[in-house]
Amino acid sequence: MCQSEAPEARLGLNSPDPLVREAFLMAHDYIDYVTTGGADSTMGPAPTDCTAALRHAGDELLCRFPIFFRRWPRVFQDVTEDTACPMLMNLLDEHFFPPVTGGRRRDLAWSAVLSVYVLAGQMALHCHERGMEAVLPRLKECVGAYVERVICPEIQNKGGWGGFVSRFGEKQDLEGQVKKVCCWTLVALAISILTYFIWKRMA
Repeated sequence: MCQSEAPEARLGLNSPDPLVREAFLMAHDYIDYVTTGGADSTMGPAPTDCTAALRHAGDELLCRFPIFFRRWPRVFQDVTEDTACPMLMNLLDEHFFPPVTGGRRRDLAWSAVLSVYVLAGQMALHCHERGMEAVLPRLKECVGAYVERVICPEIQNKGGWGGFVSRFGEKQDLEGQVKKVCCWTLVALAISILTYFIWKRMA
């Protein structure tokens, strides 16, 4: 269960709640990923399925909808190290998860969750390119805390982050799937033959 109501429980990457840990890890990994080159990054492989899905989906979004990314530098043009986090939180509330006002918040959409991280990545990239490196750790933490507070309770109800991976994880092409099935079939066949010969020798 997300412990977003207790400030002392907000331990980020060290949280006892696996949903919260993953939320913060995704923020840390994705901001590092985009600020070190994205798909051309020198970073190693993603540490979890969720972070891999986030990297893949962010890259795909950039390729398919570049116009989505072109508007943000204008929005961020006046940002400073002191205003980066508050501005990002305001944008997230305004565009993706407006506070509940007398009604029920709309159902969580995985695309909105993706947008939170992608927008945070664009803010981080903007700051990085303008020499505001010092704000990046704060951005990672405030995005993680935002996801913990606003999104984690709904993710808990949806059974965890698995839906995010199913929705945005890199899909194998048909040829890759066929090769995988063939490979496992050959392994199973080899094990069966080996077992048969061992049984014959012992008989």
